[in-house]
Amino acid sequence: MPAILRLMRPTHWIKNLFVLAGIFFAGDWKTPPMLLHSLGAFAAFCLAASAIYCMNDAWDAAEDRNHPHKRLRPIAAGILSAQTGFILSVILIILSMALGAFMDLRLVGMLAAYLVINLLYSRGLKNQVLLDVFCIASGFILRLLAGTWGIGIEPSQWFLLCTLALSLFLGFSKRYAELVDSERPLEAKRRVLKNYSPEFLRLLLGVTLSATLITYALYTTSPRTAEIHHTAGLIYTLPLVMWGLFRYLYLVMREGFGENTLADVLRDGQMLLVSAFYLAATGCLLFFGSAG
Repeated sequence: MPAILRLMRPTHWIKNLFVLAGIFFAGDWKTPPMLLHSLGAFAAFCLAASAIYCMNDAWDAAEDRNHPHKRLRPIAAGILSAQTGFILSVILIILSMALGAFMDLRLVGMLAAYLVINLLYSRGLKNQVLLDVFCIASGFILRLLAGTWGIGIEPSQWFLLCTLALSLFLGFSKRYAELVDSERPLEAKRRVLKNYSPEFLRLLLGVTLSATLITYALYTTSPRTAEIHHTAGLIYTLPLVMWGLFRYLYLVMREGFGENTLADVLRDGQMLLVSAFYLAATGCLLFFGSAG
């Protein structure tokens, strides 16, 4: 993969699928104009995310050279200059905002908030205990809002709360995996980890996991959800969600997973299986419910 493309990290664009979750769960995915707007919002967020990656790599190149994995990034490895990273970042921000303005001005607001929060995170909030994970979680909420309110779809409050709880759970999972990693001394890890403890993170994992399950259950049983999808059957996907989240928690606590959610799912057979079952079950319920 060319160095410029690696700097943009297209493999991380999968996180922006949260933008498409809005139209999928709102029941508007069969409407071509809304689908086009949703895809445009997805593309705009991919550009914005890549802009942040380029800027962060340019800022953190010296620190990244001392990291076992980050030292291979194009700027840290000396393949590209920091100036190239900054210039590319500005270009990507302009393209993202232009695409957002073409789709909907509300989407521009979501993109601007995402960029500002990530810039603040990079320049200091990443070292503030709890705020670091809430900044990460806000990115997923903004993605979901961009794919709903940002293109004219009223978002479900329960679905927003479920996304917040899930993103916090995954964020604290990442911090826990980083903290208990025995391959690197604490001094060589991110600075904020000095303010966390395994016991505190285990407590937060339990709280956010419970909140995710409760808010998802309330979303599936909401009268508005049943009205939109013409089915009350989404509650029957709850056992699959429980299985997947409990399995992930087990992998985090016992197998050292958590630093890369997508890679974790792809390398565990049970996670792949439950993900496939959930997507198939949810897809059938939404499709046949809408068809009915």
